[in-house]
Amino acid sequence: MASLFSTARRLTGNQADAEDLVQETYLRAFRSYASFTAGTNLRAWLFRILTNTHINRFRAKQRRVDETELDDLEDFYLYKRLQDRRNFGQSAEDELLQTFSEAEVVAAVESLPENYRMAVLLADVEGFAYKEIAEILDIPIGTVMSRLHRGRKALQKELYDFAASRGLV
Repeated sequence: MASLFSTARRLTGNQADAEDLVQETYLRAFRSYASFTAGTNLRAWLFRILTNTHINRFRAKQRRVDETELDDLEDFYLYKRLQDRRNFGQSAEDELLQTFSEAEVVAAVESLPENYRMAVLLADVEGFAYKEIAEILDIPIGTVMSRLHRGRKALQKELYDFAASRGLV
């Protein structure tokens, strides 16, 4: 038992966990004694159980979320953490768009061909529905959808190229 305990102490780093580990090792050995082959090394068998138990505990601990007592937290801890994360709850697109100035976004929109630009501005800036855009531009709804798709893709490419040139992506 002394050698098992000293090994458990080295594995766990403290006495309480080492005691629990040795106790669990003996419990597992007792439960699986029927699988022990007489005439083999009992000490090696116990050390194998100790090692496997430690590995299983370590893996289980890695999967578990860190826990802390509320008393250990200072007042307004979560509030301060939220203040540190200005972009909390924002989508990746919103975070990326915050890196562009308004003039840069306007320049990207203005670089679009006229027919795409009008569809994108009416839909994404002014908030018109497809049917309303079709009436305003006097084109079929399918054409509105096509121009919006192509215009948004071109705008996305323009902004991506700009972000890449700045090293943001």
